[in-house]
Amino acid sequence: MRIVVWVCEGTWPACIDAVAGLAGSAEAEIVLLHVRGEPLPPPRPGSLIGLGRIGRVEQETRQLSRQAAEQLLSRAQSRLARGAETRLESGPAERVVTVAAAEADYLVVGRDGDVSRLGPRSLGRETRFVIDHAPCPVLLVWPGAVPGPESIPPAPRHP
Repeated sequence: MRIVVWVCEGTWPACIDAVAGLAGSAEAEIVLLHVRGEPLPPPRPGSLIGLGRIGRVEQETRQLSRQAAEQLLSRAQSRLARGAETRLESGPAERVVTVAAAEADYLVVGRDGDVSRLGPRSLGRETRFVIDHAPCPVLLVWPGAVPGPESIPPAPRHP
C-alpha cells in the first residue's frame, strides 16, 4: 500500500497522526509531499539595473523558503517515527498533489479553511480541487477538535 501525505503548515501534525494509524503495518510505503508555490518568474532583462541587491535578496528568499520546507518535511518525518520518502516539489499545489495521488492507494490531506464549523468552508480552494480530482481514496483530516453538528448553518428558507 502506498500512502501520500500532503504536508502543509498548520495541518501536517494531524495528517501525520492519521497516517500513522492508517498505515498500520510496516509494509506500507509512505510519501510525505510538500509543495512550494510556483517560483517567481525571472525579472525582465534590465529591470533591476541600479537596484543592486534585489537579485541577491530574491535568491536568499528562495533559499530560505526551501530550507523552511525541508525543515517542515524533517519534522513531519520525525513525528511519523518510521521510514518515509520525502518529496519537495514546486508548482500549483493542487495540480502537483493531484498528480502525486495518481501513484497512491490513499491520499491524506488536512482541512485548511474555516475549521470552527462543519461544512464546505472548512476546505481551502486548493484542497477542494484536490478532493474533487484525486484519482484515489482521500482521508480528510481535521487539524484540531472537530466541531459539533450544531455548527452546521441552518437550512435556507424557501418561500
